[in-house]
Amino acid sequence: MEEMLFYDRMQFAFTITFHYLFPQLTMGLSLIIVYFKWKYLKTKDEQYNHATHFWMKIFALNFAMGVVTGIPMEFQFGTNWAKFSELTGGIIGQTLAMEGMFSFFLESSFLGLFLFGEKLLGHKWHFVTGLLIMIGSWASGYLIIATHSWMQNPVGYEILENGKFVLNNFQALFLNPWLWPSYLHNQAASLVTSSFVVAGIGAFYILSNKNVSFGKLFLKTGVIFGLISSVIVAVPTGDLLAKNVVKYQPVTFAAMEGIFHTEKKGSEIVLIGQPDVKDKKLDNKIAVPNILSFLTYGNWDQEIKGLDQFEEDLHPTNISGLYYAYHIMVGLGTVFIGLMVLSLFQLVRGKLFETKWILWSLMFMMPFPYIANTTGWYTAELGRQPWLVYNLLRTAAGASPTVSSGNTLFTLLGFIGLYLLLGMLFLLLVGKIINKGPHNVDLSSEKI
Repeated sequence: MEEMLFYDRMQFAFTITFHYLFPQLTMGLSLIIVYFKWKYLKTKDEQYNHATHFWMKIFALNFAMGVVTGIPMEFQFGTNWAKFSELTGGIIGQTLAMEGMFSFFLESSFLGLFLFGEKLLGHKWHFVTGLLIMIGSWASGYLIIATHSWMQNPVGYEILENGKFVLNNFQALFLNPWLWPSYLHNQAASLVTSSFVVAGIGAFYILSNKNVSFGKLFLKTGVIFGLISSVIVAVPTGDLLAKNVVKYQPVTFAAMEGIFHTEKKGSEIVLIGQPDVKDKKLDNKIAVPNILSFLTYGNWDQEIKGLDQFEEDLHPTNISGLYYAYHIMVGLGTVFIGLMVLSLFQLVRGKLFETKWILWSLMFMMPFPYIANTTGWYTAELGRQPWLVYNLLRTAAGASPTVSSGNTLFTLLGFIGLYLLLGMLFLLLVGKIINKGPHNVDLSSEKI
């Protein structure tokens, strides 16, 4: 049973990790595309319209990859996690169906119009279709996170005699206190990814002395959106979400922060350290006293419960993985803010386009928001374990009893091979789009 559960979790972790590489760009990028189109309507500068079309091509490729990789992931609810679907389908089935029927169809329908209907629709209606694509992608994220938030903090439900969960308060599902901080945090993080990609490609154009005018436009746009979104990820959304974890999942918070023993006169914040779960301590730690208590409660001396205050069968099943995922996410988020502050400072001074070390840094940092987003989701998922529905349904109770570990491992290997090929094809196509550039006319002499 343990081996079967391990491979079930591994397969879902792999497929959802690969899948989310694409929506995390499209959700944030849809906003930037709408911005470019709005700027074109306002200024009639063709450069903004060329930028709109350029990024829409990359959006469309990411959207297609998200669809292709999302379908097998959802099938696993009926294969590897059939018991979970049977017991909770009356609740999570509603939000997932709404995501497919409303958001996905809205996004995909207007994507075709936006890509091919500009001449037919005219620029104003073309902008409207872009706006509807953005609304669809953001609504899709909202409904998925509504499902996830219910699993983290179940509300508005009752359990029937046969063990099935049913919804008895539809409003409570969408007023879940876990939902809005999670959603806004996720969307801001998505915008961080898209902003770094836009800024990084802009830096690449400037450094390679190719499509320089567009490079400056992309760099300027990416830096402004990137700084705003990076700050929002930390404050207020990250702060609110952390306080939710303290309130509703205190044992998870203790594991995230590496608090093995309760500290009576305020908790330190650990900057660096390696968890030793066996001996219940942090090795080689560098910490600042009482800061964690102040950040969490606004009180320097407030006690925060450690793992020693909870029964061991309630502890997260992978404390080390949770600790590292959380600290990688927070560490990278801090770096993002610092880099974007420096970039904006140089932009205001009029020296950003000539500051090569910042340009190289922005280009080099393009993959790291993907890492931060992935570790952020790992923090949420590892933190909820050993539960599928927190404090109500254990992960082991949701697996399909008739799917063998051998079958799951075989299909996992198949997914790895197939997704490797898809990933290489995706990178090749995106590389060709970037290499071709937004337009074959040199606009480098035009003022931005």
